[in-house]
Amino acid sequence: MPNRTPLTSARPAAVGSRPTRSRLLSGPAPILTSAVLWGTTGTASTVAPAGAPAAAIGCAGLALGGVLLFLTSRDARSLPAACTGRERWTLVLGALAVAGYPVTFYPAVARTGVAVATVIALGSAPVFAGLLSWVTGQARPTARWTGATAAAVLGCALLVLGPELAGHATPIDVTGVVLAACAGLSYAVYALIGGRLIAHGHPSEGVMGVLFGAAGLLVLPLVLSADTHWLTTTRGAAVAVYLALFTVYLAYRLFGHGLRRTPASVATSLTLVEPAVAAVLGVTVLGERLPAVSWCGLAVLGLSLVLLTSPGRRRR
Repeated sequence: MPNRTPLTSARPAAVGSRPTRSRLLSGPAPILTSAVLWGTTGTASTVAPAGAPAAAIGCAGLALGGVLLFLTSRDARSLPAACTGRERWTLVLGALAVAGYPVTFYPAVARTGVAVATVIALGSAPVFAGLLSWVTGQARPTARWTGATAAAVLGCALLVLGPELAGHATPIDVTGVVLAACAGLSYAVYALIGGRLIAHGHPSEGVMGVLFGAAGLLVLPLVLSADTHWLTTTRGAAVAVYLALFTVYLAYRLFGHGLRRTPASVATSLTLVEPAVAAVLGVTVLGERLPAVSWCGLAVLGLSLVLLTSPGRRRR
């Protein structure tokens, strides 16, 4: 039988990692930092020139940032050779999942709006990750993880959907809902694959470099086939570079380090802080207003994240 461990248990550090560096760059802190960076994408995209395709903006950031991750990861080029045949196929699946996220998420945003798409994608990701971890024998759900994740999903929904709940309901596009759920599944799959490869001793930088470098090449034709005029403007180029450097390159290097000691199921729950950051930036930078129900959701989300990151009693 497979060795099942609780979702709150720690993953071993990657082979050859230094203890001091591992303490600083492993665990919840780098994952939460990644989520904060991802939360700035919505605000950054508002700076892009009018008429720039939403999917092209996201894919451009992935293409540039993914290739940069690969080129600057010293272990990325040697990783495929160090993997078993099964692990190489896992890398292929992970790259497809990474590429699948912007391809499904941004069309979902166009169909359902940012609020609904964000709730479905980010809310379903930890659920998918927990189920996949359980099915594959990596971990089994605990009452602590289940309760905290359920509270985080509820808080995320109240936060993002608060303005709609306080106003008039609008019809929801079923196709957009399915696409957003597919985005959540894509995120859960590549987080799980990255965490498993890192737990098996492969360097996190190499794993993230291969996954995102390959994904960047996969989405590049989509970027080139769309209208690229916005990329030739100063604002368009600045947005693409920011997304590439901060929300892909830096964020996923930190995310990979965090996966050394944080199970993918917990990591996907922690990244529910992303819509909270986006909401706060919307209020402070863009001048948006949040109703009371959204602030209540933010409080619930914050408490659930504290529960997920606080040390619990370890099982033997």
